[in-house]
Amino acid sequence: MSDFLWWQDGVIYQIYPRSFADSNGDGIGDLQGIISKLDYLADLGIDGIWLSPIYPSPDADFGYDITDYKDIDPKYGTMDDFLSLVEQAHSRGIHIIMDMVLNHTSEEHPWFVESRSSLDNPKRDWYIWRRNPKGDRFLPNNWHSVFGGKGWEFDERTGYYYYHMFTKQQPDLNWRNPEVYAEMMDTFRFWADRGVDGFRLDVFNEYFKDAQFRDNPLKLGRRPFDCQIHLYDTNQPEMMKVVADIRQILDRYPERYAVGETFLDNHEIAASYCGPGKLHATFDFSLMKKRWNPAQFLESILEREKITPENAWPNNVLNNHDAPRSATRFHAAENDEQLKVAAAMLLTLRGTPFLYQGEEIGMRDIHVSRSEIQDPLGKHYWPIPVGRDGCRSPMQWDASEYGGFSTGKPWLKLHKNTLTRNVEAQKADPKSLLNFYKTLLKIRKEHSVLQKGMFIPLHHNPQRVLAYLRQDSEHVILVALNFARRPSKLAVGGELVRNHWEVLLSNYDRGGKVFEKGWLKLQGYEACILIQK
Repeated sequence: MSDFLWWQDGVIYQIYPRSFADSNGDGIGDLQGIISKLDYLADLGIDGIWLSPIYPSPDADFGYDITDYKDIDPKYGTMDDFLSLVEQAHSRGIHIIMDMVLNHTSEEHPWFVESRSSLDNPKRDWYIWRRNPKGDRFLPNNWHSVFGGKGWEFDERTGYYYYHMFTKQQPDLNWRNPEVYAEMMDTFRFWADRGVDGFRLDVFNEYFKDAQFRDNPLKLGRRPFDCQIHLYDTNQPEMMKVVADIRQILDRYPERYAVGETFLDNHEIAASYCGPGKLHATFDFSLMKKRWNPAQFLESILEREKITPENAWPNNVLNNHDAPRSATRFHAAENDEQLKVAAAMLLTLRGTPFLYQGEEIGMRDIHVSRSEIQDPLGKHYWPIPVGRDGCRSPMQWDASEYGGFSTGKPWLKLHKNTLTRNVEAQKADPKSLLNFYKTLLKIRKEHSVLQKGMFIPLHHNPQRVLAYLRQDSEHVILVALNFARRPSKLAVGGELVRNHWEVLLSNYDRGGKVFEKGWLKLQGYEACILIQK
């Protein structure tokens, strides 16, 4: 369709490159592996892929600690491999989104090596260095690291502390330095000039910190980090200029896109960074934080609908590389009907859906013992289960020894269910979750009302059923999702029940009439999508 805009009307698929597909048998996914799966992604029906970081990195935080913003890590391939990926993806109508981690670098980045070398080094002010006048025993302020411990690390070479919101191997950049600011902006131009279509901004609202380095106010919380109101270490007013400058750069290229990961987010904060002259979108992770309860999901959706700013665009997320998979969170049964309900919700709400690799086959989290933990977050907080290894296990392509991911031992073990839960097995099963996703994606692309239409909730039976209309000037689609294991009913009255409806999709054979005496009867865990004729 002529007015189809890929990042607004399409569907984005997140790839965690380390775990997607390994082409050379070293147990780590790579760019050639991704290229080999582009036909799979095109057949699935997605419109863009977001790549978690592929820049050179010592992997203290698995790619989110970068040593060069303008190159490719050799473990993933070469710049030529990346340019080939861009070209081959574009030939299939797939766009490329890069992960931009601009709040901090690796401690091994040449900038930081210089910065810590002496007090008068030209790069000294590229990072956040402080000391307390009271002496070295006193920290510059009370800020904590979200990965545990204090946010300040003492550096004996110069007798100062440097600040790190994440691991101590990830020193935060000083965005108040004009040279740093200019270098960061140039990074967008560098990748856009190489055909990159969009950027996911990692913890972007962290870039600026309070100029006076004031202590954060205290509150009650579980962890020390949670015991602070993060008033001075995030969401500073200078961020509005940053998002405006990023947007100005991207608007010089056709159909470029920026979506921000809002750190310590809520609806209002996320929305404040979107709109004309700002970012195109920010992630709203509220759906990921809900239990399997339609009333909770509806509450979150309505809050977002209420505050989404004009000309900005929401997105919808149930899974990513930082959170337990939805199949695990929801304790989904092995028959996947429950996950079909989740898929139908994700792909029919207003906004851009983001899928995470393996979501389409219902991958579950792996269990890792203490000796198997690789995530720095998991190592610090063990035995509290906050590590992210579980959702980062290799993609399950087939039933071979290493699940078709690699010919060598993978960097992280595969789930024990790989023998039965994999892409090849689900391709062959017409009732599989994978084929349900394919059908859903096809329906979404064929019906623009699911891309651009209004969201109108239907409130009957909200503890069991989530139901809503997607409507524009020409079409009406009714989505009814039964979150209960047992059959449920939705009351449909007035003009709706008098119109003629056809079934676009259901995970059950509906047959017969759509409505019976004003009721839409739903099987347990049924996802039913109707179109008004």
